[in-house]
Amino acid sequence: MLLDSYILDVLLPDLVGHDRRPSAFLVYLVLWQRTAGGRREAALSLRELAEATGLSKRAVQGALATLERRRLVSAARESTTAVPSYRALRPWDRATR
Repeated sequence: MLLDSYILDVLLPDLVGHDRRPSAFLVYLVLWQRTAGGRREAALSLRELAEATGLSKRAVQGALATLERRRLVSAARESTTAVPSYRALRPWDRATR
């Protein structure tokens, strides 16, 4: 999956520079790759995301909260103890809204 230029041109400086959340950018990149650019869902535990990004589980939790608040990621669970399924959202792309 090719990386959308918006991610590097706009999202990177916004999340890392403005929000001061480089962890959110790393988590978004992993989710982008695992969800084929938001075209499918990926069930990932905090541990799996932590291992994929090199972050702590707590840092991943904070990053996910930031991404969900910014409507860049959606998460769904079948139950409270189930592993969430994530999708990287692309709000800048009108075709995916």
